[in-house]
Amino acid sequence: MVKSMIDSEKDSILMVADLMSLAAKTSPKGSGKDTVEAVVVTGEDKDALRDKMLAMADSTGITIFARDSKNVDKSEAVVIIGCKSRPFGLNCSMCGFENCTKMREAGSNCVFNITDLGIAVGSAVSVAMDHRVDNRVMYTVGRSALRLGLLSDEVKVCWGIPLSAYSKDIYFDRAKGMQVNLD
Repeated sequence: MVKSMIDSEKDSILMVADLMSLAAKTSPKGSGKDTVEAVVVTGEDKDALRDKMLAMADSTGITIFARDSKNVDKSEAVVIIGCKSRPFGLNCSMCGFENCTKMREAGSNCVFNITDLGIAVGSAVSVAMDHRVDNRVMYTVGRSALRLGLLSDEVKVCWGIPLSAYSKDIYFDRAKGMQVNLD
């Protein structure tokens, strides 16, 4: 049997995506609670994610959704990592609210959950880097994934990490001057 370089690259990216999910799961947790959730998106689901990003560019006027959708389209897989909204219960006020009850009533997020998410994303992208798989952390992908319901209903914040292997990293040197209006 002879396996082409292209087939090896695709198989490797999918293997790395699985390892990234594992790294997110086993990353250190500040609260000691597992609130991290991850999925690997490929094929038709990846196409649906790309389409949702294009629709969000239209509905929000934030053009970077359209720019980033091109990266998703050219990627072999996308890893989505989010955190469930589960207050730690310490009433530490680091979230900006008086206590966990007030934070939950406001629909905000526990700082421990968000910090754990950041650590999980960092752990995951380090796996991609160690395997020389090009990647980029994108909020546009995460926001679109939430709208598609790719993670459980408990997840309110997530990031998307598209993965590719080309001779030049497709996630950099992207179109300059894209309109960003976060209001």
